[in-house]
Amino acid sequence: MSSEAVQEKSQTPPIKQSKWPMFFCPTSQIQDAGEFARIRKECKQESFWYRALPLSLGSMLVTQGLISKGSFSASPRFGPYPKMAIAGILGFAIGKISYFGECQKKFEKSGIAPFGPQRKRQCHHACKECKAKVGSSEKEGSVPSAS
Repeated sequence: MSSEAVQEKSQTPPIKQSKWPMFFCPTSQIQDAGEFARIRKECKQESFWYRALPLSLGSMLVTQGLISKGSFSASPRFGPYPKMAIAGILGFAIGKISYFGECQKKFEKSGIAPFGPQRKRQCHHACKECKAKVGSSEKEGSVPSAS
């Protein structure tokens, strides 16, 4: 048995996605899950400690300062706490969202291609199925006009 045959048997078959064929790539289903999980965990921790927590605490402190100066009024029933909580939640959300670009760079560096509306996921391998799809689409696109 050749090494290619052993490699083909050891890989799990890809899951076909009927609704989103542009995202289907047989090798994308066989990515190193450990590397993906490690980068994802690292991104979660860094986005919390470096962006979300500081922005949340900072926005709460600024809100408290504005309330004590009189720019914002405290709630007669609950005091300054509702406004501080809203400021903290917004700061946290903005901090998490602002770290998406950094995480995307980490995934690109490791070779895991990001995808989304602005970037279509590409197949970077040479299996028979993909070669056939690419070949048929090129033939359809290069049909000469009958003028």
